[in-house]
Amino acid sequence: MQNGIWVFCENAPEGIRGVSYELLGEAARLARGANLSVTAVALGTNRPVEEICARGADDVLLVEDEALNEPEEMRYTQEICALAQKYGPEILLLGGTMFGRSLAPRIAARLKTGLTADCTRLEINPETGLLEQTRPAFGGNLLATILCPDARPQMATVRPRVFPMPEANAARPARVVRSAPVSQSSPVRLLGRRGGATGINLADYDVLVCVGQGIGGAENIARAEKLAQKLGGALAATRPMVDAGILPYARQVGQTGKAVAPKLYLALGVSGAIQHLAGVNAEVLAAVNTDPDAPIFEHADYGVAQDCGAFLEEALAALE
Repeated sequence: MQNGIWVFCENAPEGIRGVSYELLGEAARLARGANLSVTAVALGTNRPVEEICARGADDVLLVEDEALNEPEEMRYTQEICALAQKYGPEILLLGGTMFGRSLAPRIAARLKTGLTADCTRLEINPETGLLEQTRPAFGGNLLATILCPDARPQMATVRPRVFPMPEANAARPARVVRSAPVSQSSPVRLLGRRGGATGINLADYDVLVCVGQGIGGAENIARAEKLAQKLGGALAATRPMVDAGILPYARQVGQTGKAVAPKLYLALGVSGAIQHLAGVNAEVLAAVNTDPDAPIFEHADYGVAQDCGAFLEEALAALE
């Protein structure tokens, strides 16, 4: 486990979060080209070690303690830092969830290392062996590749659905290394759980129709939503549409919104800013825009230089 790639497997009421499995798959890809091992770090009892290894881990570093079943930043920081100081991992990856975003900087500060948040790409340089951590920067106007040449571990967080979910390989052996807990009792007590406001989860849909500032008005937004429904999908939006109060935040896709990975992503009147595309990992990206030079066309699999209203009218008519 020394000098390898570690992935923190985050607990959730429904089990290990999907982003942890996504990171295991990405870690396995990175490890193959760099001759490194992949270690999953799991805290608490009854962890699905077979599933964790099937998704890409060579080993599971397990700290079993019922007190660790509920994610809590202070105890988790103590446990993970103690393990890192003992084994010395080269890389540590965490999901960019609400909990991961709170936990990762605490670990980085205690280990006196760097942290790159919300990465959209990870690569290991074959010459230097350094982890190249790419993320949008300067308000999303460019992509920056960040290195951590001196301190270890090299730490990064990645939001859900940025990397694909790896297929499980049940033939992989489940190797578990158990470690005794070291953290002290936390001053934080969980009194209960309260469900948040119900809303749409864009990540659940295979088809998304996204509207941007070039959509052309409320009538076309209604048409876009109707098209999304006919395709069995959902309506999404860019940040300017949400900032203007036209659509709610739950519909926002991008660096500051939801990261999605649908089979089809239809962008209507979307310019194609880096900060928006950072949240899109679609099998097929189709774009409609009146500007033939719009940046979105550089990334689209299919592009139509047409007025969005005319396109929607034709598309809906074809589906009648």
